[in-house]
Amino acid sequence: MLKLSRLTDYAAVVMAQIARHPEQPQAAAELAEAVQLPHPTVSKTLKMLVRAGLLESRRGAQGGYSLARPASQITASDIISAIEGPVAMTECSQAGGDCDLAATCGVADNWQRVSLAIRNLLDSVTLAHLADKNPIKLPVQLPIQSVSLAAEA
Repeated sequence: MLKLSRLTDYAAVVMAQIARHPEQPQAAAELAEAVQLPHPTVSKTLKMLVRAGLLESRRGAQGGYSLARPASQITASDIISAIEGPVAMTECSQAGGDCDLAATCGVADNWQRVSLAIRNLLDSVTLAHLADKNPIKLPVQLPIQSVSLAAEA
């Protein structure tokens, strides 16, 4: 099964909560209570998101966590990458990926196309979309035939 980790799921939930209330920074304890997750888990997630440049942290009475840029400029891909690392289906699908079978496997090019199509889709979904209570309208069909690899461009 292809599945994101719980921590990545929690990161999206925490980011969406912050995006719904961007007017003031939010404390880790308040966020944990609002999203019904353990405080240590939320704190760990927040640190990873700050390290990735998606959140800013301020200390003090008016401190807390806030978005580093508008929710419309943060993508699902950004959030996933902050927790999981680069989005890729296989080792050879990511930049600098290392695979001993790349020269003989015969499927690397197609896996790269699939990975690129998934990244393009994830790049089209913003935090503003995720934070919205209305369902996201996604394309029914992904035209991976039209995906061009860097080597072809």
